[in-house]
Formats: sequence, C-alpha cells, structure tokens
Amino acid sequence: MLLVYICFAFYLVTSGLVVTGMFREQGHNKILALATATTAIVLHTFILKSTILIEPGQNMSMLNVASLIGWIISITMLCASFKVPNTILLPVVYGFTAILVMLSQTMPSAHVIQMSVQPSLIIHVSLALFAYACLGIAFLYALQLFYINLRLKEKNASMLHSSLPPLMAVEHILFKLLLIGTALLTLSLISGFVFLDDMFTKEQAHKTVLSLIAWAIYATIVLGHAKFGWRGKPVIMSTIIGSVLLTLAYFGSRFVREVLLNS
Repeated sequence: MLLVYICFAFYLVTSGLVVTGMFREQGHNKILALATATTAIVLHTFILKSTILIEPGQNMSMLNVASLIGWIISITMLCASFKVPNTILLPVVYGFTAILVMLSQTMPSAHVIQMSVQPSLIIHVSLALFAYACLGIAFLYALQLFYINLRLKEKNASMLHSSLPPLMAVEHILFKLLLIGTALLTLSLISGFVFLDDMFTKEQAHKTVLSLIAWAIYATIVLGHAKFGWRGKPVIMSTIIGSVLLTLAYFGSRFVREVLLNS
C-alpha cells in the first residue's frame, strides 16, 4: 500500500503541475512534470505486476482492468505530449488514473483467468484493451473539441485560454484516433467470434451486443467523415455515445457483480 500511496501522490503532483501551469504565461515546468509522470507510471507498472500477475493465472478484475487501461492511456498521453496538443487533457488522465490505482487496492476483487495456456485469449484481450484505450483517448479529444467550440462562440475572444490547442488540430487527432480505435475494435470483435465460444451466452450477450452497437457508431463516424466530410457537433456527440456504450459493454455487468453485489 505504501507503493500505491506514493504512486497516487506522484500522479496528483503531475496533475497539479500541469493545472497550475495553465494559469502562468510560461506554462508548466515540463521537465519536472515529465519526471513526476514517469515516476508515477513506473510505480504503477510494479503495482499492476503484483496485482494482476498472480498464481494460478491473471487477476483481471474490473478495477484491475480499469487500472491497466489507465496505465496504457497515461503512457500514450505522456508520449504524445511531445508532439500533439494535449496539455489540457493531461490532468484529467493523470488524476483519473490516480483514483483507479487507489480504488484497485482499496476495493480488491478477483476474476482469475489463465491466459498463458490460451494464446487466442491473449490476442483477444490485448486487442480489446488497446481498442478501449484508444477510443477512450478519442472520447477525451471529443470533449476537448466540444469545449473549444463553446469557447469560440463566446463574443470575448480574449477569454480563450492560452492552453487550448487549435480546433482543427484537435479535430484531426480525433479522427485519427477514431480510425485506429475502430480498426482495433473490429479486430477485437473478430478475434472474439473466431476464438471464443461464449460471445452470445447469457453472461456475455449484453457485452457483445453493446460492443457491436458501439462499433457500428464508430464505423459510421469514420466512414461518414471519409466520404461526406462529417464533422462538428454530430461527430462529437456520436463519439461520446459510442464511448458510453463501450464502457457499459466492458464494465457494466462486472461493476454490478464485483462492486455492488460484493459490497
């Protein structure tokens, strides 16, 4: 738990550094923020190793999976921060990941699977995790795009925050993320239908159906943008709806079983 508290603190310190930097003309201390974020991610890696890699398999409980996804998103956003405009999103990512790290330890539960003896399951789970992480980042960019649109409609342009990136740059990144995320989600669903036999069993049917609906929404956005140039509010709202459906598919029933019923 000491490691968890230290990791939690480093994530929060990084969030604080970025947030306070938004109110200064010179911005946040990037070297210090990079050091604290890297430290938090390294500590998070050791925590995941000790909580997921157990005997006789892997503990893929809901909160462990959420913490793993937060770790993937944190690494991705940290690496992307060198080239793409995501400063305003970093405090959200680091702060939320810090909460997930703490919850995964204070509300432990078990859902042990043996992926080591099922290579096909490793492929399916890996694709699902990376698809959700990528589309989760797309969700954050959709929210940022929505906020930028709101600020641009304000009459007083001087109120626009200096940390806000150009609208077109954010929109470009959003569609790239949607394209990659949709491709990963497609492969995840295909691998599920090919390798697994329980996609439409009573316990998994809702997850499969919600994932397919979310996939249809994402695919429609990507195709609509490519063929008809769709953009703006309909794309933003559709992305948010797709993210909500995918979250319900990934975590809905497990939240009821592992958190509500367990408590």
